[in-house]
Amino acid sequence: MAESLRLTVDRRSPVPLYYQVAEQLEQAIGSGQLSPGFKLDNEISLADQLGLSRPTMRRAIQELVDKGLLVRKRGVGTQVVHGRVRRELELTSLFDDLRATGQKPATKVLVNQVEPAPAEVADELGFAEGDEVLHLERLRLADEKPLAVLRNWLPANVIRPTDEELENGGLYQLIRDAGTHVQVARQRIGARGATTQEARLLGGRKNDAVLTMQRTAYADSGRAIEYGDHCYRPEAYSFEVTLVER
Repeated sequence: MAESLRLTVDRRSPVPLYYQVAEQLEQAIGSGQLSPGFKLDNEISLADQLGLSRPTMRRAIQELVDKGLLVRKRGVGTQVVHGRVRRELELTSLFDDLRATGQKPATKVLVNQVEPAPAEVADELGFAEGDEVLHLERLRLADEKPLAVLRNWLPANVIRPTDEELENGGLYQLIRDAGTHVQVARQRIGARGATTQEARLLGGRKNDAVLTMQRTAYADSGRAIEYGDHCYRPEAYSFEVTLVER
């Protein structure tokens, strides 16, 4: 199947390998080359054809499952599904969102340091595990009430903000001020139970439900510029999407 679709990967590109594969599959589905009901080869076979690891291929397939383009069926395999839904969100920081709605944002900086990239972060940013990244963790408040725990990782040479700068502005504005334009991002929204630390920061209890958002943002050069993993109090925040009939 990889040959018929002409799937390729560029190992020199800053774009993660799994995302390169997912993007090509998405284009094939959108163009009709892969029609509804089409069954994909299994992940091991696809990975072998492209010389990729199985976790990388699994991640590529999961991207399209999350977008509603593929479905995994026990005993059947992975198939292209009927229909397509796109959810478009503005590329803004939470700080900007709060100000735009008339709320008073405040920030408590929990972590602001350069450290070796863990495996997941390195994968998202297109780095090698252990490469230096800037790790930020902040508690964001709205009208003096805790709203979200924000965790971000950036290439260490993008910005080196002070705690004061992080407290008084949004992360994306700091990136723009440093001369980098954030062009596009992939974002996943979900829910899970709060960890002990998150519950303490948000004023709840362990395993209370929290909204989650993972985002990888890219500069106009195609370079991954930021990976964020955030959680929000569900009773205090919601994500609004615009659905467009195609």
